[in-house]
Amino acid sequence: MIMQTSPASELMEKALNYRAMRQNLISSNIANVDTPYYRSRDISFEKSLVAERARLEGKKDKRLRLAATDSRHMEPVQEDGSVAKIFFRDGHMTRNDANSVDLDVETTEMAKNLTMYNALVGAIKKEGSIMRSVIEASAKV
Repeated sequence: MIMQTSPASELMEKALNYRAMRQNLISSNIANVDTPYYRSRDISFEKSLVAERARLEGKKDKRLRLAATDSRHMEPVQEDGSVAKIFFRDGHMTRNDANSVDLDVETTEMAKNLTMYNALVGAIKKEGSIMRSVIEASAKV
């Protein structure tokens, strides 16, 4: 648990958890590169982070609502953007054993994810050092 010093720290904690989940999924994909019929998986969490940021900032939902001109109209299906979704990463050529893991794609995605994870860790450390310097400065007074 990260000390909550600002709304941004709560958002960074959620993003860090999602990045760790994504790293585990990518590692699982790489581990199953030779498993027949294995389909590579990924996680989509960007919409949930945007929804969480809007909640933390107190912003209201600005989506355009559909007008219902008849009582028999069905309500539109709303996609819940507050939850991360695991999905199959299709679109890559499958091999003869129907495995869709592309090692080049997986290692690239892992490197991108690790870069973002490290950036988040650096931001959390920076925020902690700022808080520590404030506490130390107030102790000297």
